[in-house]
Amino acid sequence: MLKLGEKGAILQRDNKTYAVAPHIPCGIVTPELLRRIADVSEKYNAQAIKITGAARIAIVGLEEEHIDQVWDELQLEKGAAVGLCVRSVRACPGTTFCKVGRQDALGIGMELDKRYHAKELPGKFKMAVSGCHLSCAESWVRDIGLIGKKDGWTVVIGGNVGAEPRIAEEIVSGLDDVEVLQVVDKLVQCYQENAEKRERLGKTIERIGMSPFEDAIK
Repeated sequence: MLKLGEKGAILQRDNKTYAVAPHIPCGIVTPELLRRIADVSEKYNAQAIKITGAARIAIVGLEEEHIDQVWDELQLEKGAAVGLCVRSVRACPGTTFCKVGRQDALGIGMELDKRYHAKELPGKFKMAVSGCHLSCAESWVRDIGLIGKKDGWTVVIGGNVGAEPRIAEEIVSGLDDVEVLQVVDKLVQCYQENAEKRERLGKTIERIGMSPFEDAIK
């Protein structure tokens, strides 16, 4: 039998009810999906529906005995809201919708989500893809951030907004879509090989320097 954590159920402050956060890649939803979430929330008397910082829609205040039925009726994967893994990939509208977008943030974000969502790593890990220098997806405060510019993608690494906030550092720029995905693959692999348990990428950089990451993408 799966434990509640493995079912994607997060105990709430009252120590009685739970929240679930379905996986919604890059925050893109359909009217049908929104109706389903609303119907399930109403049916099981959820206390709240919360849009999270990871662009998920959390259903809050569920009874333990309803967790299995909720997931069955949502027909969605569980969001990686906890654990040592890739928690989320945020992406702005990019050139798909935004008039100031320089690069395809949604397309790249969706591809990164497909490759990495819930991937187990030494520590908590977040990614963000911003289609222009305004960085609406907050790429500068993510473990790996992509920023679209006229000449291609800029990659920044080592940022976070945790207990010890850290601004990311630029590692490479001027990449096309194929190149930037290859670079992310190499950076994740380098982190996986060098990080200590529970160590965020920024802390790994502070401990071993940028050189191993720079060498990894050459």
